[in-house]
Order: sequence, then structure tokens, then C-alpha cells
Amino acid sequence: MNGIAWAIVICEILFWVFIVSGLVARYIGKKETLGLVLFAMTPLVDLALLGLTGYDMYRGSTATMAHGIAAIYIGVSIAYGKSMIRWADDQFCFYILKTKKKPAKKTGLAFAKHDFVNWLRHLLAFMIGAGLLLILTIFVGNAERTEAFGQLIRVWSLVVGLDLLITLSYFIWPRPNRHTA
Repeated sequence: MNGIAWAIVICEILFWVFIVSGLVARYIGKKETLGLVLFAMTPLVDLALLGLTGYDMYRGSTATMAHGIAAIYIGVSIAYGKSMIRWADDQFCFYILKTKKKPAKKTGLAFAKHDFVNWLRHLLAFMIGAGLLLILTIFVGNAERTEAFGQLIRVWSLVVGLDLLITLSYFIWPRPNRHTA
């Protein structure tokens, strides 16, 4: 695994360390401000990854899938970050603190609308990630060294399109309410 791939793994671990630490500080340590500071560290992890990727490309590296995945990671982290923190908060309160009920599973039109909001987040993640890849392509100024970025954008475009089709299918064929006895 190359250095950028390791950086992605480390950044993902750090992201969740900051989230869990923020939840522990907020709820168990009763340190609301410290919890917010720890949550605020997550975008800094993204900036560090972006800096490492840019520096590696500046040093003359040829773009790899790992470089592209770094841009995807940053786009996803920015687009989904707040909702991931909210999800982790809800899970922490339910499983650890036992202070919240488990959220009911969405069905029907409510699920379709929720999934459409998530698709909009996916589209935002794509726009951020593809934008970063285009910026890196311009920054490097060498089409041969950044060829992997164009391929990744094409594949990700297809994934976003398929995700939209799946999302729209929930409006046509709503997710049923399955009661378990």
C-alpha cells in the first residue's frame, strides 16, 4: 500500500476517534465545549489528507486510485460529516447511555424522501470530490500523470447516476412497512 493509501486509513481512524472522543466528552465527561472541539477536529483531518495528496502530486507522483480516493473521502466527509455525527450521537445515546429510543425505520414516502436527501448529499460529495480532482489535474498540469483522475470521475458519475435511479425507484415502489411479531 502506498503512502496516500495509508494516509486515508489513518484519516478514517482519526475521524472516528474524534467522533467517539467528542461523544464521550459530551455525555460521559459532561464537557460540551470539549466535545464540540473534538468534533471540529474532523475537518482538519480532511485538510491534512488534502495537503498530503497535493504535496505527493507536487513531488512528481503519478496519480493512483489512492490519490483519487483521497478526494472522494474528503467529498464524502464534508457532505455527510454532520449527518454521520448526528447518527453516531443517536447510536451513542441509544446503545451506551440508554437515553433515547431506537429510531423507527422509515418506510413509504418518508423513506423515499430521506433517501433523496441522502442522494443530494452524494451529489454534493461528488461535486466536491470531482472538483478537487479537477483542481489537482490543473495543478499538476500533466495529463499523463493525472489520467487516473478522469477515469475515477467517469466511474463515480456512473455510480451517482445509478444511485439516483435507485432513489427514484423508492418513489415508484415505496419501501413497505414490515412489522415483525
